[in-house]
Amino acid sequence: MEPNKGKENELGTESVGKLLFRLSMPAIAAQVINVMYNMVDRMYIGHIPGVGAAALTGVGVTMPVIMAITAFAYFISMGGAPRSSIMLGRNEKDKAEKILGNCTTMLVVLALILTAVFLVFGRSILLLFGASENTIGYAWDYMKIYALGTIFVQLALGLNAFITAQGYAKTSMYTVLIGAVCNIILDPIFIFGLNMGVKGAALATILSQAVSSVWVLRFLTSEKSSLRIKRKGLKLEAGVILPCMALGTSPFIMAFTESILSVCFNSSLLRYGGDVAVGAMTILSSVMQFSMLPLQGLTQGSQPIVSFNYGAGNAERVKKTFKILFLCCIGYSTLLWALSMFCPQIFIMIFTSDAALTEYTHWAIRIYMAASLMFGAQVACQQTFIALGNAKVSVFLALLRKVFLLIPLIFILPRFVENQTMGVFLAEPVADFCAVCVTVTMFSVSFKKILARMEGGKK
Repeated sequence: MEPNKGKENELGTESVGKLLFRLSMPAIAAQVINVMYNMVDRMYIGHIPGVGAAALTGVGVTMPVIMAITAFAYFISMGGAPRSSIMLGRNEKDKAEKILGNCTTMLVVLALILTAVFLVFGRSILLLFGASENTIGYAWDYMKIYALGTIFVQLALGLNAFITAQGYAKTSMYTVLIGAVCNIILDPIFIFGLNMGVKGAALATILSQAVSSVWVLRFLTSEKSSLRIKRKGLKLEAGVILPCMALGTSPFIMAFTESILSVCFNSSLLRYGGDVAVGAMTILSSVMQFSMLPLQGLTQGSQPIVSFNYGAGNAERVKKTFKILFLCCIGYSTLLWALSMFCPQIFIMIFTSDAALTEYTHWAIRIYMAASLMFGAQVACQQTFIALGNAKVSVFLALLRKVFLLIPLIFILPRFVENQTMGVFLAEPVADFCAVCVTVTMFSVSFKKILARMEGGKK
């Protein structure tokens, strides 16, 4: 038996509940640690003597660009990883490794393109995203160094998904943890010790990502990995990479549109509610980002189990995994809703002590999070579609919530509500409610058909 064969067997034989818990906990931890990257940078930058506030604002402007770079990593990895798990389940290891190799090459190609684009047009893009004459210097100083490390970001984020896809959740978590620890250590050295300021923060981040990418590459070329990067798999083949990119379109849209949503919300709220409304939105989006991390971790933990057993034709384990995932997601989202409705100060006090902003956010969060009770169902169903390799439906659902519903509602609802700022905040629960209803309905119909096909032996 190969030394890594047991890991594959676990996905098909171990108790689903125990397996989901074991894979999800490291995934949740990795999600939290990953968010810490940017938080640590901001914390140190904000304390640069004399220029901290302007520098922090400047770096904040780079966030949509960084989110875009991350989205392209998801474009490849979140489509390739589930497909490789499905192939492992079918015992087609060569095909799985070819997917890994093709995705590796495409990540490198995209990294080179993105680096060139941001080095040439980065300054203009930052000005378009809201950088002023006072902050563009800091934003560009950070961005031009970060852009040079795009290759490390793509490889670290993109290839780490293939470690998770094999069931090596702890190894995947270590990828993120190693990078975060390096960043925490290097940030004060470069920013304050070497007096590099914002440039030092960017350099610390890309060097940390470089360490993470080396860790990932070493694992995926070692005997510990069920899937290995091999030279013969690196040559791009349309029949291999295009289905991965099709499946990855949904996570790409979900990540990429976050920056667009931020601009839409802020512009509309500034018009109707002024700076305090924008400040409240900053807190609400931060609450939503952090609160969604456990849901993302749960779905990441379920992906290799669902994909592997779908490939192996084990309908019962696919059904059981989804049932447990659904109940966990609903349970968590219900708890989140209850805290938002009855104890909103728990979230608000983390971000501000300002009395006016606290009072404003207190009522805003109850509107914004009104449909979060149902959000667990949306996440569980949508991510399971991806795990099952259903590219078309997952893309439609990603577009439905954010592009077809949420963005138009941000601008439409204030016209029909007396309190116009409330109308802007109301866009979120209305979009969530509609999206959940459509998603659950489509999933129920599709999932029954998939299970019936599996049980009939027609995959």
